[in-house]
Amino acid sequence: MAKLKVVHYINQFFANIGGEEMAHVPAEKRAGHVGPGMGLQKEFGEEAEIVATIICGDSYFNENVDEALENILAMVKEEGADLFVAGPAFNAGRYGAACGTVCDAVQEKLGIPVVTAMYEENPGVDMFRKSVYMLATTNSAAGMRKALPVLGKFALKLAKNETIGSPAVEGYHARGVRRNIFAEENGATRAAEMLVAKLNGREFVTEYPMPVFDNVEPGKAIKDLSKARIALVTSGGIVPSGNPDRIESSSASKYGQYEIENMGETAHGGYDPIYANEDPNRVLPVDVLKDLQAEGKIGSIHPYYYTTTGNGTSVANSKAFATEFAQKLLADGVDAVILTST
Repeated sequence: MAKLKVVHYINQFFANIGGEEMAHVPAEKRAGHVGPGMGLQKEFGEEAEIVATIICGDSYFNENVDEALENILAMVKEEGADLFVAGPAFNAGRYGAACGTVCDAVQEKLGIPVVTAMYEENPGVDMFRKSVYMLATTNSAAGMRKALPVLGKFALKLAKNETIGSPAVEGYHARGVRRNIFAEENGATRAAEMLVAKLNGREFVTEYPMPVFDNVEPGKAIKDLSKARIALVTSGGIVPSGNPDRIESSSASKYGQYEIENMGETAHGGYDPIYANEDPNRVLPVDVLKDLQAEGKIGSIHPYYYTTTGNGTSVANSKAFATEFAQKLLADGVDAVILTST
């Protein structure tokens, strides 16, 4: 029996081309396996062979989606692949978005089974969980050794059109798909057993998990705004002209601190930038704050603003940014923050 032909997709980092400084490289195809593909090939054994690896820089892909997809689809089709695997992307947001986008397109346009893998907070999960199988991973590449065996085994099941079990059994992120099954006990009995287990402090697994949301306690009210020091923070991507710190247009891995007199343009890739570039005050209202200060309605304006792009940026990164610059704001005597979006 002939081996299954597999095409593997990875980014510039895992191809050992470079980090963020090389994220601009366009899509290219190399014969055989590259980087983590070596471990994935071991998991495939004699059943499948990685015939080609497609490599694309994260920035290039996310800033040139249509062009990149067209080229990648042509590369996959050229190999006559039976299976397409992307990643693992772990918690790399732009990489995860790229893996999901490519998998979705390959599946739809070429009719080939696809699978990828990433951390639960990667924005790619929410973007494509309903259409693409995504295996769960840890949040960093330190979990590569655990991720590859699960990814390889699942990929082979897909390629051989075997029955796919539940997320809990197979290890993929829930897709919101429900299937009828035959259970040994009826619903009333199962519910009663779960209730008894809960009342007795024993572990149990619900059959209908509910989403969990953060509960953020509101801050204390400002007693006298006329004496308050106000700062501006935005996820709208306002940066100095030229975006000196190269804050990503989506799935940001960094934030910037800049003087409020140094607004130039937006780095955000999720909305039409024309009006924000014409007047950044439309996203970061420094002009309005200055008017309020002149009227005596606020005490002072913090001379620096903090900015990033909220477009696809992971919850983990967002929390890390805020935790860091919140300490700076407190140390600078800021009483309140106005957070603007898009």
